[in-house]
Amino acid sequence: MPTFSAPDGTQLSYRVTGEGDPVVCIPGGPADSVYLGDLGGLSAYCRLVVLDLRGTGRSAIPQDTSSYRCDRLVGDVEALRRHLGLPRMDLLGHSAGTNIATQYAARHPEKVSKLALIGPSTRAVDVVITGQTRRELAQLRKDEPWFPAAFAALQAITEGTGSDWEAVAPFFWGRWDATAQQHHAAGRPSNQEAVAFFAAEGAFHPKSTRAALAACEAPVLLLTGEFDLNSPPVSAAEFAEAFPDATLVVQPGAGHYPWLDDAGWFVTAMAAFLRG
Repeated sequence: MPTFSAPDGTQLSYRVTGEGDPVVCIPGGPADSVYLGDLGGLSAYCRLVVLDLRGTGRSAIPQDTSSYRCDRLVGDVEALRRHLGLPRMDLLGHSAGTNIATQYAARHPEKVSKLALIGPSTRAVDVVITGQTRRELAQLRKDEPWFPAAFAALQAITEGTGSDWEAVAPFFWGRWDATAQQHHAAGRPSNQEAVAFFAAEGAFHPKSTRAALAACEAPVLLLTGEFDLNSPPVSAAEFAEAFPDATLVVQPGAGHYPWLDDAGWFVTAMAAFLRG
């Protein structure tokens, strides 16, 4: 896998799949980017350049653990753009990675040609997602056989009396089948330091980020799943208001990994946006 040097000298890795115009992809977690795969076959329409965040995948562990902080990771994305020799780039983030992509767009708006936020996390712009919002959305799955136990765990988490995140896992996929269960097992973050420091104090600057995004001219797509408890459609819609040119797309029957739930639907929507 190719590598490049981050601003602090940390060696970072990325992988390339497909051909055509490049799309730089930022995974969530922070976790090994392998869980993104080729985004359901999106690589048939463009060249996916998928970054391994520092301390994950094949990227090196940094000496300074504070460099795991979300706002600090923006510098790694800029270093990758320069390494690739791209004057501007299409940028795609998933889940926690959308916080990095959003802060990148705020800091370097002239370097972003299109911005795609998949299953967007709203922390960078301080859109609050309440426990009630998540519980109401979860009720859409009430006919699923796993629902009673998963909802009880969700209720405890949102009320601050429980922390059984494993029990609520079925809510994050449109179908809790063998494929989803394998994907869940393979996508667990392995670097707990990277997870712990990602949202450390100073990682987010919502007021200044919102002010900068108001002047961002790049077209933005926010795509979330109908059932996505991490990124409820109502919250993604509020997030979209931070951009002057944003489109919200809700994928029917999908959870937090829409390319896994219905690859054809996801790829069609993404390809239309990237070609538009």
